Amino acid sequence: MDALHEKKQKLETYLAELGSTAIAFSSGVDSTFLLKTAHDVLGNKAVAVTVKSCFIPERELREARSFCEKEGIRLVVIETDVLSIEGVSQNPKNRCYLCKRGIFSEIGQAARKMGLGFVAEGSNMDDKSDYRPGMQAIAELGVKSPLQAAGLTKQEIRELSREMGLPTWDKPSFACLASRFAYGEAITEERLSMVDQAEALLLDAGFSQFRVRIHGTIARIEVLPADFEKLLSEDTRIRVYNSFKGFGFTYVTMDLAGYRTGSMNEVL
Repeated sequence: MDALHEKKQKLETYLAELGSTAIAFSSGVDSTFLLKTAHDVLGNKAVAVTVKSCFIPERELREARSFCEKEGIRLVVIETDVLSIEGVSQNPKNRCYLCKRGIFSEIGQAARKMGLGFVAEGSNMDDKSDYRPGMQAIAELGVKSPLQAAGLTKQEIRELSREMGLPTWDKPSFACLASRFAYGEAITEERLSMVDQAEALLLDAGFSQFRVRIHGTIARIEVLPADFEKLLSEDTRIRVYNSFKGFGFTYVTMDLAGYRTGSMNEVL
């Protein structure tokens, strides 16, 4: 057995030892792989729990429902007003900690009501390299991170997902919409909607990996350097500019460094 499949076996053993668990399911690459593997190992003792909030685009919830229906996995949806969690709307540097603590506390309550022994989430080994205060909340609440326990990286998860025929194996990485805001800038439903509409437009325009960061009423678009020419082509440039203005942005800019995860953390 090669090293990659040894890690998968380690993951399966870890999940089997949990016995029963709620899987925090976002429909992203990591949580989809974790959920499918957990369900393969534990059957109906693995339950998907998805949080519906203004931080997550509606399309992600639709994909979560569709996947669970197709795979015959029980899905529980928790509707949460994340902006009512104390401190979150002010967007301090530890916003992710405050938000994760509130959300995973609710998931934990749901798990206990269902008689499940644990809550698990989909952080992988690569997540240890960025500023992620949310991991502190996860540790404090006793939430399990099986993919890290198995030593799996994002690329390895994609490879295994492709082998398993999962539709997310090549899905672009996604983070909650709050990560598009500069620290200290207020997060509101109106401004979240601006970002959501802007990113939906780029997705419809054929871009795969991107972010629209918001600074006041300035949009800073991050796309892969290979997509610079596409974004700056006349038709796309005009469509993006006019649409973003319609969404409420005053200025529309492109980041010359291109797409990268956690770019808002560069000021820390």
